[in-house]
Amino acid sequence: MGSTSTPTELAGLRVTIDKLVYRRLPVTSGERPHSFVYFVSIHNDSDVSVTIKGRKWVVTHSDGQVLVVEGDGVVGQMPTIPPSGKFSYNSQHLISTPQATAEGAYLGVDENDRPVVTRIPKFQMVVPG
Repeated sequence: MGSTSTPTELAGLRVTIDKLVYRRLPVTSGERPHSFVYFVSIHNDSDVSVTIKGRKWVVTHSDGQVLVVEGDGVVGQMPTIPPSGKFSYNSQHLISTPQATAEGAYLGVDENDRPVVTRIPKFQMVVPG
């Protein structure tokens, strides 16, 4: 990310989980047969632009297995979100158990190159039926 400072939470930068959809995968999908498509928005209610540089997801399966997913950007982009703006996208988690929780954070920099972080609220993924 370029800066070595510890990221701070920026007042007004927040994340919402807008929708969660279960998609049944073919039996041949291997070790993680359950797919949950999530729709997320990153809202910037602050007075500075923010560029999202990376993300970290922590997915905890009901059997105790923890999967950590970290990477640059968000869905192949490093979006800059202006004041009063938002960035929305969808992606998916593949899970091995009938239930799991997901949470995490987005890391970025504000327009003054200060590192910022915003938390992804914890949400449950439960296979229907």
